[in-house]
Amino acid sequence: MSLAASVAPPAARTDACRVVVIDDSTVVRGLIARWLGEEAGIEVVGTAPDGASGLKLVERVQPDVVIMDIEMPGMDGLTALPKMLELARDLKIVMASTLTLRNADISLKALRLGATDYVAKPSSARDAGAAEAFRRELTEKVRTLGNVRRRNRPVPVGSAVGRPLAPAAKPVITLRPFPRIQPKVLAVGSSTGGPQALFQLFGQLNGRIRQPILITQHMPATFTTILADHLSRIAGAPCREAKDGDVLADRQIFVAPGDFHMTAVADGPRRVIRLTQEPPENFCRPSVDPMLRSLAGVYGSGVLTVILTGMGQDGLKGGRVLTEAGAAMIAQDEATSVVWGMPGAVATAGLCNAVLPLGEIATTVERVMAGGLA
Repeated sequence: MSLAASVAPPAARTDACRVVVIDDSTVVRGLIARWLGEEAGIEVVGTAPDGASGLKLVERVQPDVVIMDIEMPGMDGLTALPKMLELARDLKIVMASTLTLRNADISLKALRLGATDYVAKPSSARDAGAAEAFRRELTEKVRTLGNVRRRNRPVPVGSAVGRPLAPAAKPVITLRPFPRIQPKVLAVGSSTGGPQALFQLFGQLNGRIRQPILITQHMPATFTTILADHLSRIAGAPCREAKDGDVLADRQIFVAPGDFHMTAVADGPRRVIRLTQEPPENFCRPSVDPMLRSLAGVYGSGVLTVILTGMGQDGLKGGRVLTEAGAAMIAQDEATSVVWGMPGAVATAGLCNAVLPLGEIATTVERVMAGGLA
């Protein structure tokens, strides 16, 4: 089989999300292309074995989404990424890598350079369960990100390629007044686009929050270790991957480890972290909902929750429990979210006290956590 970039024949499904797959493994490249090609509404319009040929392919076929490996001969994924974004700033690029510390670190660097998301390849093709989970995650991300890009992208008159979707009706959002309670803990939930949002939020907070902070970001093991390390460098406060039994102390930031739900329990006068491997919720472990439910049981109304960009509705059920307990919630707005799934779910359900652009969340969080009404 030739290693040159391949281009699909002219598309018949003009409304399909157009995808390019770039991976140096012929097997992986073919498998991903076949999986995605079998999905309604998704069309693989080309594949390439390295960054250089992938870059030429992207310029030629103008896809909505690119799935790109990190380690490739010649031009690797991290080098090709900014060059592709020069061609189209709104191109959705998903980095694909195996679960190693090095690749997790590179993936997070890619997110800071403008990649939209990442997927972790299964470590073994023999693990049918892991392969199916990878396929489901990849398909969901491609479909969602492709729809976001097509909805927001202008297309020349008469073009049948990547025709934009009709704009969704503007949601009605009803805000609740902030409770007159100083929160005792800050909880943050995020998914797609979350690492970039977390970097900005905690860089702006810069260690000015005294209370303990819990973060659940949808990420696999290894990636959460690196995320905590990156946040520790920019947050102005110690940040680490949570361990079972960690005490929720002031000026400490805890990240839920991959494959574990992070919850809080009362242990006498102390509040401590419990990690569980209860079944996934919202197809996720860690999931935001278990964290929020547990905080409602331990702190009641003394919680401020921030829901950042992400697919799905994780955080909605737990957010309802906290709302009923009298706690406060802030959601990222649609304009600054990569995907307005999680924040949109809590916002349109009437659970929020504020729905804000990402750049304005830190100021409001700081004020609420200090005891002032936003």
